[in-house]
Amino acid sequence: MNIVYIAHPVGGDVEGNLKKIKQIIRQINLTNPYVVPFAHYVVDCECLNDDVIEERMRGIENDIALFKAGFIDAVWLYGDHISKGMRCEIDLANELGIPVTPMTKETADELFKTE
Repeated sequence: MNIVYIAHPVGGDVEGNLKKIKQIIRQINLTNPYVVPFAHYVVDCECLNDDVIEERMRGIENDIALFKAGFIDAVWLYGDHISKGMRCEIDLANELGIPVTPMTKETADELFKTE
């Protein structure tokens, strides 16, 4: 089984985006038996306040630590754009040799436009 990090914009409509992320994770779980979808930041968003810089930074530090732990096999990009946070995740994945795959037309267009 592959552990796949699910990257998706969170900011802006945080509640709406978290709902979308949970739907994506559900769909992957129900349709792809060889993939473990991973989006720890969903829990961080429930526990930390993204509007408080110290709490947001803690969430980012958690993200970096989990990437560097070496158990993420791939990053899949979802959403209607690549957010600043997603761009950081893409850069970190590239640095660590983790494959990045856009899963929506919008993320594909944006990823391949900027790389």
